Amino acid sequence: MNKATMRFAALSMAAAVTFITCDIDAYASSNKVTTVLPQAGITYALGSNQVSLSGLQETIETEVAESEEATASVSKSTAEAAGSENTVTNVTPLASTVTDSILSDIQNATGAVVKSTQVAEEEVDEEEEMFKTLVIAQVHDYVNVRDLPSEEDGEIIGKLYDKSVGTFIEEEDGWYKIQSGSVEGYVKGEYCVTGDEAVDLAKEVGTRIATVNTTTLKVRGGPSLDAEVLGLVPIEDQLVVEEEMDGWVKVSIEEGDGYVSLDYVDLSTEFVKAESKAEEEARLAKERAAREAANKAAKSNTSKSSGSGSSSYNAASSYTTATSSIGSAVAQFALQFVGNPYVYGGTSLTNGADCSGFVMSVYNNFGVSLPHSSGGDRSVGAAVDGLANAQPGDIICYSGHVAIYIGNGQIVHASTAKTGIKVSDAGYRTILAVRRIF
Repeated sequence: MNKATMRFAALSMAAAVTFITCDIDAYASSNKVTTVLPQAGITYALGSNQVSLSGLQETIETEVAESEEATASVSKSTAEAAGSENTVTNVTPLASTVTDSILSDIQNATGAVVKSTQVAEEEVDEEEEMFKTLVIAQVHDYVNVRDLPSEEDGEIIGKLYDKSVGTFIEEEDGWYKIQSGSVEGYVKGEYCVTGDEAVDLAKEVGTRIATVNTTTLKVRGGPSLDAEVLGLVPIEDQLVVEEEMDGWVKVSIEEGDGYVSLDYVDLSTEFVKAESKAEEEARLAKERAAREAANKAAKSNTSKSSGSGSSSYNAASSYTTATSSIGSAVAQFALQFVGNPYVYGGTSLTNGADCSGFVMSVYNNFGVSLPHSSGGDRSVGAAVDGLANAQPGDIICYSGHVAIYIGNGQIVHASTAKTGIKVSDAGYRTILAVRRIF
């Protein structure tokens, strides 16, 4: 069978359905459809006259079986598809006979993204080759970055912290020259890995992030548009990817593990980079200034109410004393709203707030402006090294969620629509970051 005939067969089958953009539903004129390209990755639900397509499998075998058996199989399928008006009983699998050119035709006809196994494998290979060019620190705290490959003559120009990453430039006398962030210099090779050793380690130390690129993203219970909706995530929020699959990624949100379509997120891998000496000094100075300004704002914020419009809640100033830290005051102020409702997109401490809206509104009562985004909260204030070093008032950041630490290993947070604002153990989920404002 020549390529033109095969292309015609594929397009004939693609023409049997019409895609509707919103729900990706396809309606057939027949009353019954029992099988539609199952090996090509199309899933469906039987109905009286409807077929719901959740998407095309991104990888299809590209090896062409130019045999008499393949020719007869495709010919028979085309005849069946063209000769029946009421029932399509089978469309013979094309997985082993579809070429890259036919994949392109199917994509043009249906609007679906179809990727060959070869392309997918090439992307994986490219990523692993890129990981080989990384230099990853393996130290207790950090390794110094110097301007020369020498401990005696090289001036310290920055720090590459443990599990931080740079790009390999060259090796000289046991030193690796790297580029990381704004820093370009030398690190001692014995404290780092690169090449093949860096491939697996990069996957461990890198954080795969899915950034929401649509106004409101539905997180579903399974990798299908027909699966139940577990929760909603706002635009620009960041979710940690737990697993990647064809057209979907598995993520973790407050309601549990769920799946989001790749159509509505942008994937990236985050690595911690080196910090220059000047950047470190500027960061420490900025953190000191921010703490001083926040403390001053909180202490002078005597006229501020809870922002709830209700006199039954104590103002932030009532928790600010000469003997307690501002962070402790934040935690105690936040606790009085336990039991109030969770509302997606909300910022009211009494009538309803979502997780970041709750944190934002609590801190607003102490004169601090925070973003209405759990992903944005990961970069506010100063970094704290883990839950063991957390203090009351610190912000605890999770994948797609954020809370306020209240001490003794516990947090207060706007959890879900079902549970509202409540107290939980801080370690109930993997913590991505701890940030300190006061």
